[in-house]
Amino acid sequence: MRHKRLRVYLSGGMEYAKGEGIEWRAELGEWLTRQLRHRVFNPNAESVKYFRRKSHTVDFRQLKFQNLDLFSKVVRGIVDFDSREIAHRSDYVICLWDRSAQRGAGTKGELTIARFFRKPVYVVTRTKHENIPGWILGCSTRFFTSFDELKSFLLERYGHSQPLKDNLKGRKPWKAR
Repeated sequence: MRHKRLRVYLSGGMEYAKGEGIEWRAELGEWLTRQLRHRVFNPNAESVKYFRRKSHTVDFRQLKFQNLDLFSKVVRGIVDFDSREIAHRSDYVICLWDRSAQRGAGTKGELTIARFFRKPVYVVTRTKHENIPGWILGCSTRFFTSFDELKSFLLERYGHSQPLKDNLKGRKPWKAR
C-alpha cells in the first residue's frame, strides 16, 4: 500500500526578512524532504516560478514605490495562490515567528487560513508567548524554541516514512558504462 506524501507550507516573514527568509526555508525544506520525505511548499521558490509564469520582469519590491496599482494586482495573485496552497494542498504549516513575521501581514493571514481549514501549525519562535498576539496563539497548534526542537518533534510525529537516503536498500547499484 502506498502512502500519500505529506505536504508542508513554510510560513514566515519575507517582505521585512533578511534575504526574504530564503536561508531558513531552504535548509528546513531540504531536511523535511530528506528525513521525512515530505513535499515542501517554499514561498521563496514558488514566488520565482509565479513571476516567471506571469511575465513580471520588473523588480517586484520596487513596484510598491513606483506603481502601486500593478504592485497590488501582483500581490493579490500571490495571496490567492498561497491561500489555495494552504487550504487545499498543504497538510500542515511550519512558521518562523520572528520580527519580520510580526512586522508583515502575510504570515498572519497564512496562519489564519491554516487554522480555518484545521491544518496543524507548528511555530518556531524565541519570542515570549506574552509578546505574541493572541490571534497567532489561537492559530497555533504547538510552539518550539528552535528548529532542532521542531525536528525532534516532527521525527517522532511523522517519522514513519523512510528518509530518501535509505530508499536505495535492496536495489542494485548503477553500473558504470
